[in-house]
Amino acid sequence: MKILAFAATNSRQSINKRVVQAASDIITSDLDPNTEIEIIDLNDYEMPIYSIDRETEGGIPEEARRFHEKIGTADALIVSYAEHNGTYTTAFKNVFDWASRINMKVFQDKPQVALSASMGPGGAASVLKTAVGSAGFFGADIRGSLSIGPFTEKFDTEAGKLVDESLEQYLREILSELVSAAQGAKRAA
Repeated sequence: MKILAFAATNSRQSINKRVVQAASDIITSDLDPNTEIEIIDLNDYEMPIYSIDRETEGGIPEEARRFHEKIGTADALIVSYAEHNGTYTTAFKNVFDWASRINMKVFQDKPQVALSASMGPGGAASVLKTAVGSAGFFGADIRGSLSIGPFTEKFDTEAGKLVDESLEQYLREILSELVSAAQGAKRAA
């Protein structure tokens, strides 16, 4: 089984990247050590800001095609949404907008765990609510979501894991659901 994971940001120091890594570690160490998890960096998919004029003049960039293909070859997704002013980061929104021109169902009916983290007590809950609320329209099968904040109180950056036991337990539960859904889909295929 293959899981694609990424933080929906282009920040090199993103706390959401740490959350994605922690979730990935739980899967490979505790839930299914045979799972292959590929963590991608949105910086590898940087392209001009989407506009219909750019698409008409130059077509869809190769970076958007590669991003869409990565999702297509995965059995499941882990996405941790960073929040800028209550919504998606510009970096994620741009990759998403370009990929939606290939297929509006960007997430291609893959099971997904949606996460978010912020330094504030809200844990980027606004962007997570938006992502989860629109997920079905864009082909995401959300198997669970979790908002983490304030990050520095809930996450041990040196150990690379949640220190809040109830959040850690809930994360394990939704990741277990993700693994089960992906394994079931793989068997059915």
